[in-house]
Amino acid sequence: MFTDSAKIFIQSGKGGDGHVSFRRELFVPAGGPDGGDGGKGGDVIFEIYDGLNTLTDFRHVRKYIAESGQPGGKKRCHGADGRDLIVRVPEGTVIRDDESGKIIADMSGENRRMVILRGGKGGIGNMHFATATMQAPNYAKPGQPARGLFVRLELKVIADVGLVGFPNVGKSTLLSRVSNARPEIANYHFTTLTPHLGVVDLDEGEGFVMADLPGLIEGASRGIGLGYNFLKHVERTKVLVHVVDAASVEGRDPVEDVRKIQEELQKYEAQLLNKPQIIAANKIDSIVIEEGAEDPIEKLRRAFEPEIPVYPISGVTGAGIKELKYAILSVLKTMNREVTVFEPEMEIDYAADSNLPYTVVKEAAHVYVVEGPRIEKMLGYTNLSSEKGFDFFQKFLKESGVLRDLEDAGIEEGDTVRMYGHAFDYYR
Repeated sequence: MFTDSAKIFIQSGKGGDGHVSFRRELFVPAGGPDGGDGGKGGDVIFEIYDGLNTLTDFRHVRKYIAESGQPGGKKRCHGADGRDLIVRVPEGTVIRDDESGKIIADMSGENRRMVILRGGKGGIGNMHFATATMQAPNYAKPGQPARGLFVRLELKVIADVGLVGFPNVGKSTLLSRVSNARPEIANYHFTTLTPHLGVVDLDEGEGFVMADLPGLIEGASRGIGLGYNFLKHVERTKVLVHVVDAASVEGRDPVEDVRKIQEELQKYEAQLLNKPQIIAANKIDSIVIEEGAEDPIEKLRRAFEPEIPVYPISGVTGAGIKELKYAILSVLKTMNREVTVFEPEMEIDYAADSNLPYTVVKEAAHVYVVEGPRIEKMLGYTNLSSEKGFDFFQKFLKESGVLRDLEDAGIEEGDTVRMYGHAFDYYR
């Protein structure tokens, strides 16, 4: 089954916690701290795999979680880094944040391998916290947390030319006639439920990629029927070829069909109408002009030329196919043939991790440990050895709620509070 959209959950690996330990060796009665650092958590990496052309696999596996880093060990042993998780997708896959709908990355063009979620950094062991006044630190830094995210994968076909038109007008027949593609062809509505790509080879090594896109119905821009499936694949194409039933075999008006398609494109995204357009007036082998009636080819030309050229063809007999192919090639030669790559609309805010709340933990009787990125950052730029700096830090502890939380945790006067290499006695 072809699948061009899937919702999955991805999560990077948590950083390993730093270790708390002390040297215990013969003839070394008072060994110093030797707790090692934790390993880095694994990244979630998306990678283009040329052997894939659908998102079917993501219908069966919905969670993708990278490996967490290992905690540090004794004797300054560094924890092992978590293994990265490689998620293979077909070229043309757009990764969106499921909640906001914003594009995180477009796996197209040169974007063949991209880190979507970074793993958490490993925490540092207690060997880093030894100071002249604190030679036996009994704490270490925890690893950074994992990052989780629901994302929506969308596969947008990468082709130079998109065949657009209502069901049963001959798009699949035309593609099979001009290229190496062999789409299923049958005489009933909605035969083409999925895009088919074919390479159109011309003389002297020239050519282009053509896509037969899912059939359109009125209301597609509102998501009716296969609407979004059809319209989102149009976005990357350079040239649109309207395939219409010029013979009106099923009573359709080819002029109205083109206008209805243009109306749906306008409603979905107005810029799509800025793409060069060509009309392939198909089934000319079945045209029967009654006496006094207008030639349907001339009717199409009168309605759309010179803005949109009309080429009469027959997908069955091959009449007019060569002229159509070279007309498409001449338009493409005037254009930038590079793949359209959608720009990211959001970035993962890793700085938000620094705003995570602090923690207050009672480590032992009369000993409390306060940790958190804000606490660590404040200690990093505050000179506690000066009276002014120490007053500033005490004010921060009060305004941030740390003192209140310590009191709620049962701290008493004279108890010790540890914060990243510093130890304080608590007094009201």
